[in-house]
Amino acid sequence: MMMDRFVEEVDFFSIGTNDLIQYCLAVDRSNKDVANLYTAADPAVIRLIQMAIDAANRSEVPVSMCGQMSGNPLYTMLLLGMGLRSLSVTPAAVPEIKRVCRSVTIEHCEKVTKRVKAMDSARHIKTFLKEELSKVFPEFPM
Repeated sequence: MMMDRFVEEVDFFSIGTNDLIQYCLAVDRSNKDVANLYTAADPAVIRLIQMAIDAANRSEVPVSMCGQMSGNPLYTMLLLGMGLRSLSVTPAAVPEIKRVCRSVTIEHCEKVTKRVKAMDSARHIKTFLKEELSKVFPEFPM
């Protein structure tokens, strides 16, 4: 929320999605009673990520992302469409993420992002992202 103020003080930003999602949604992902509410597809999470990317880009401060969201191919087109260009992923996730990046255009990703931003439920967003990914990779396990 304060990135626009921090840009003068830092050389880069890294958006850590695991904690961001947990704190944004007030959901402890390790608590079995509420863990099902923890989702990167929540519109509030997506808005916070977009705010962070926009603040970094306006000030020309490099921004990257780490956490489970960045290593999940379901979100790759969305993140590219939001303007993110640097993802930190586990070694096991690299081939799938690279494959998505090499198979889509930024223009297509921006259209995906525009549609997602118009949605108001995590369920609809996740369904839409699955449909878009299956158009590119019908064999991807969902």
